[in-house]
Amino acid sequence: QQDNLLFLWSITVSIFGIGGLLGSSGSRYLTVKFGKKKCLLCNNVLMIAAATIMGCSKIAHSFEMILIGRFMCGVSLCVPLHHQYVGEISPKKLRGSANSTTSFFWSLGKAIGQISGQRELLGSQSLWPMLMASCGFPALVQLVALPFFPESPPYLLIHKGDQEGCKKAIRQLWGEGQHQAEIDDIMKEKATMKNTKILSVLELVKEPAFRWQLYMTAVLTATIQLCGINAV
Repeated sequence: QQDNLLFLWSITVSIFGIGGLLGSSGSRYLTVKFGKKKCLLCNNVLMIAAATIMGCSKIAHSFEMILIGRFMCGVSLCVPLHHQYVGEISPKKLRGSANSTTSFFWSLGKAIGQISGQRELLGSQSLWPMLMASCGFPALVQLVALPFFPESPPYLLIHKGDQEGCKKAIRQLWGEGQHQAEIDDIMKEKATMKNTKILSVLELVKEPAFRWQLYMTAVLTATIQLCGINAV
């Protein structure tokens, strides 16, 4: 029936956001506990599993597999690690431009997905499972390439206290040379974090000094979500 189809379509679209809420809620604990590199690797595995499940949904004649895959994609994509990791492994002079590439490729991926979803390409009745599974390809590339990269130097020094590991990671990323200034900056950040209380979400909401910033962020985020981008 039409009402049931509309309900299933709405659930399929919105479950991505539910997964994103779960992923973003646990991101801080996971990154501190396991590090950004390990979390990214787990994200890639989760995304590949989601792509496989959605790609096989037509063969299995199961719309539930699409729901599960969308939920897993939401958890994986909404753990905000990529821009953090890219920024932390980049030299200071390239950090701004490196961070901006995350938004650029995010938008590029959306554009490619929308173009590929046209009926003349992968949006046809026979090829749509391939379109659903295509999100696993970038995750597979990153899963193969990421083990050759070190852990984030700030994470090693600030959270693990491994100064030698931090120096080794910096040399691997930026080459041999004098990097003491960057290490001193990380040490200053560590000292600042010790003297700064990290607020929980509830404490942040109750803090009057951040209220207007929260209002602006909430309005902008709600506008983005209500524009229909999750339905694309």
